[in-house]
Amino acid sequence: MLLTVDHVTRYFYDQPVRGVVQSHRLMPSQCAGQKMLRWKVTVSDGQMGGGFRDGAGDWVQGWTVLGPVNEITVQVTGQVETVDQAGVLRGHKELTPAEAYLRKTHPTEADAALAALAEGLDPAKDALAAAHEISARVSDAILYTPDTTNAHTTAAEALAQGTGVCQDQAHAVIAIARHAGLPARYVSGYLLVGLDGAAHDAAHAWAEVFIAGLGWVGFDPANRCCPDDRYIRLGSGLDSRHAAMIRGIARGQGEESLVVSVSVQEGQIQSQTQQ
Repeated sequence: MLLTVDHVTRYFYDQPVRGVVQSHRLMPSQCAGQKMLRWKVTVSDGQMGGGFRDGAGDWVQGWTVLGPVNEITVQVTGQVETVDQAGVLRGHKELTPAEAYLRKTHPTEADAALAALAEGLDPAKDALAAAHEISARVSDAILYTPDTTNAHTTAAEALAQGTGVCQDQAHAVIAIARHAGLPARYVSGYLLVGLDGAAHDAAHAWAEVFIAGLGWVGFDPANRCCPDDRYIRLGSGLDSRHAAMIRGIARGQGEESLVVSVSVQEGQIQSQTQQ
């Protein structure tokens, strides 16, 4: 598929702030299955700082906006050609060992109810089958329901109420997988929506579980599938905070609010004829 992305995040401050520093994970991952054709990130009145590729293989870019400022706009536009890899992350170079993703975090802490969803699994016998079952159980236990949780909701809280969004479902898969002894991590990216009639956000999140002998495999309980050519992978982390597309801090007393709009459209891949 040829996917075109237009992602705009607007930050508003009720009084001018002295400046803003941000860290972005907004570049498509370098891996098999997705080829970046064009990509541009702009920050209104922003100065691009240093960038680096972290241990997980993700590009992290710094930005600074000097104040006083009341509003900041971050815009991402680009095109990526994608090929279905059946959920397997191939050709992605990273240094962080998979065992590092067994580490617990607050949003992915497994309480008794989450631990119960791991009962009957045998990852030592068939880790891939266990991971598929974990994702299916989360899809059934936490129904995708927008506006029922917030950015700080934990996997345990989402399971207790039985509803949540892709962030909550990904956290739950991670919590259960780690409890079962499988390294797991949170992935942020984009999704072409509408093909199945479901109402999911174009800015999306899913989980990856490490399967010995195969590598990292993606699982999207919100859509009951593994990521395919409708997905663009950006970055990963222990949980949503670590994998956030944009992290930052404002210097000043202004109260921050934001508005986000994301559009992912399918285009036509044109074949090239050699002259």
